[in-house]
Amino acid sequence: PPFVRHAWLSAMEESGSATEDTGWAPHHLTLWRGPKLVAAAPAYLKFHSMGEYIYDFGWANAAAQLGVEYYPKLLVGGPLSPATVPRFLTAPGEDAAPLRRALLEAAVASAEDAGCSGVHVLYPTDEEADFLEEAGLARRITLQFHWKNPGYRSYDDYLARFDSKRRHQLKRERAAAATQGLQLRTVRQNDLGPEHAHRAYTFYTSTCERHAWGQVQLTPGFFERVFRDLPHAVEMVEAVKDGHVIAGAFNLVTPERLYGRYWGCTEEHPFLHFNVCLYQSVDDCIQTGRKVFEPGAGGEHKVSRGFEPTAVHSAHLIFDKRLDKAVRGFLRMERQRLAPAVEEAERICGLKPWNPVTPPVTPPETPP
Repeated sequence: PPFVRHAWLSAMEESGSATEDTGWAPHHLTLWRGPKLVAAAPAYLKFHSMGEYIYDFGWANAAAQLGVEYYPKLLVGGPLSPATVPRFLTAPGEDAAPLRRALLEAAVASAEDAGCSGVHVLYPTDEEADFLEEAGLARRITLQFHWKNPGYRSYDDYLARFDSKRRHQLKRERAAAATQGLQLRTVRQNDLGPEHAHRAYTFYTSTCERHAWGQVQLTPGFFERVFRDLPHAVEMVEAVKDGHVIAGAFNLVTPERLYGRYWGCTEEHPFLHFNVCLYQSVDDCIQTGRKVFEPGAGGEHKVSRGFEPTAVHSAHLIFDKRLDKAVRGFLRMERQRLAPAVEEAERICGLKPWNPVTPPVTPPETPP
């Protein structure tokens, strides 16, 4: 996945987006066997909790009441990237289990040496989350809303899973683009250029500045580096009106998944956000056979459009026993509250069971 690629992390750090000055001090963990790098875990010393999307501001407040310095903390994960990807990376052919254990031990020892309040592993894979829980870390479940492709052959297959009222709503929202004089397109790979990096930054900042909670954390240099160094992992969805790009979404891709990251616009139109950020990419996923579309953190409006409540994980070890105990109690209650949403995901979204109908096979003609 692009979020753990050297080019992505370098773009974050060398562009000035994730540095000690911005509260992200690189603190990467590596394991070597002689001259050979056998395992690594991207990690950062954090001096705030912004840009993580696993919200622990309440824990920081509780720490202050106990007289505990919550920052710095050691974060194993990537900056500003709420996506589930492997956090403990191992070289091909290596036995992953002992290397994970060694990396975790190194993370704990390094955090203690650096005066951190604890270790936090964000967005590990399910397998890694199981390992971390077995190793004694407190496991947290947070909800995101993911679109999942059970094998749709067309966009109509996706629409067919909703009742007629919802289906009409989604059709009407998607058709709005044409009535507004908008053309939607997805730009990828060799068609991407420096102008797309500039647009991505412009749209990103426009969204940040439009909202009170928005904070511009990425620099123009970040987008320039990513578009230059990871062209096969980047896509831009653009809305064009009268020859001008008036909205866009910056996405990342793998053969199996699409990750929605940042969007913005210079004009307001009804349903523009849904068309640029959701519907165009859903259709793209169906056409390319991608299995999952992760549009990022938050956004319960996605549920009514077929994005299912999905558990994402984090794991936490806080060195102060009092605070650690309190956090574990909170996480148990939080997990009980959120688990039903994951178990009932399709029902909550209003999705009918997927029963694909195999198209009839036309027998070959018998030669005369």
